[in-house]
Amino acid sequence: MMRGMGNMQNMMKQMKKMQQQMTAEQAALNEKTFTGKAPDEMVTVTFTGDKKMQDITINPAAVDPDDVDMLQDLVVAAVNDALAQVDDQTQSTMGKYTQGLN
Repeated sequence: MMRGMGNMQNMMKQMKKMQQQMTAEQAALNEKTFTGKAPDEMVTVTFTGDKKMQDITINPAAVDPDDVDMLQDLVVAAVNDALAQVDDQTQSTMGKYTQGLN
């Protein structure tokens, strides 16, 4: 009976260590920046790993008062590019902790 308790304590220590590693890796990921770009870099956006937009740059050539739809599409493309990068890096970094849990 006592040997089972030692195994349980060891498992709890390992879980706590893994949780600390996950927290540290998530914090490091949140500090990274990701730059998304629209075609021809007409619009660029910068996000942090926790998906907060930090910056947007719009090339003046993209601003056409007669074609606002194009500018909107460029912004959406840049944002989606950056968020896809965040998602890919999150899966790459944090996915090892969730493998086999589905």
